[in-house]
Amino acid sequence: MATATAGPPTGEPAGQPPDGRLPATGRAPGSRLPPPGGPAAGRGRGAGRGRSRAGRRSTGSALTPYLLLIPALILEFAVHLVPIAVGIWMSLRGVTLFFVRNWSSAPFVGLANYRTALNPGGAAGRELIHSLVVTVAFTVLSVGFAWLLGLSAAVLLQRPFRGRGLLRTLFLTPYALPVYAAVITWTFLLQRDTGLVNHVLVDELHLTNHRPFWLIGGNSFAALVVVSVWRTWPFALLVLTAGLQTVPTELYEAAAIDGAGFGRQLSSITLPMLRPVNRVLILVLFLWTFNDFNTPYLLFGRAAPHAADLISVHIYQRSFITWNFGLGAAMSVLLLLFLLVATVAWLLGTRRGASEAAGRVDA
Repeated sequence: MATATAGPPTGEPAGQPPDGRLPATGRAPGSRLPPPGGPAAGRGRGAGRGRSRAGRRSTGSALTPYLLLIPALILEFAVHLVPIAVGIWMSLRGVTLFFVRNWSSAPFVGLANYRTALNPGGAAGRELIHSLVVTVAFTVLSVGFAWLLGLSAAVLLQRPFRGRGLLRTLFLTPYALPVYAAVITWTFLLQRDTGLVNHVLVDELHLTNHRPFWLIGGNSFAALVVVSVWRTWPFALLVLTAGLQTVPTELYEAAAIDGAGFGRQLSSITLPMLRPVNRVLILVLFLWTFNDFNTPYLLFGRAAPHAADLISVHIYQRSFITWNFGLGAAMSVLLLLFLLVATVAWLLGTRRGASEAAGRVDA
């Protein structure tokens, strides 16, 4: 009897399962194969692409602040760095009246302009030293009085009372006025014969028998300081008022309970808490006042009195009155270096003082 052997059905190739699936994969012939390594490998490649996209996005977001700074850097380069470079170039050349039409043809003189400006035996050197002394005295007095008035008004206006808002508005008026309008008004007030200042001092209060000159002679320095303080102290008031808002009232209440008076609270609480604010405020006032050109120019005109010969007006006179642009540029560079040294010294000194104070507190 013949035995029947098992085999594939009729019409199907040998070695293929009856359901048409591939023996190795168990999938239909037309279906897509999974990636090598199974589904986890596919997810890994997708995660890798996601990480690369996230990396590119993080790189782009990290570059965004620098890209936004480009317009400001371009303006800074055009407005400040280029004029500074041109000024340094002019200080090394003999740019006088004969080369105004063609500055590039001025002869190269090297450091001759700097030697002329720094020579105390020459007329230009003596005048520059005198102007520097006047400017330093003017800056110290103006900044000192402006800070003192600003602190006094800020402490006065710290506690609420009726009419405080109106008083703040009146105090801030000089800072809100345009510089030209404010200083021109002071020129009318300081006139000898028709000015309001002499009218009050001589006619009303009878403090003197003669009408003093305020815009010429020795009194011009006092007039300049008064006008400068009147213009700048509202800014000190504004900054110090903002600083006092950060001082906790609990400190004053605890000090009052302990029996500390106004002077003790001012020296132990107010001034120490305002030290970071004063550090920036005094530096800003110093730079503004030392470089102030508008106030003396509008008060006295192109020729400032000898007693009020600030260095900014002095450089202007050297450059545009005597037409010695090379010497004026050299003085401007020296002024820039002086201000840089003074600023760095102030920042280092105040930082060292703050560190020492912090060390004493910790101890």
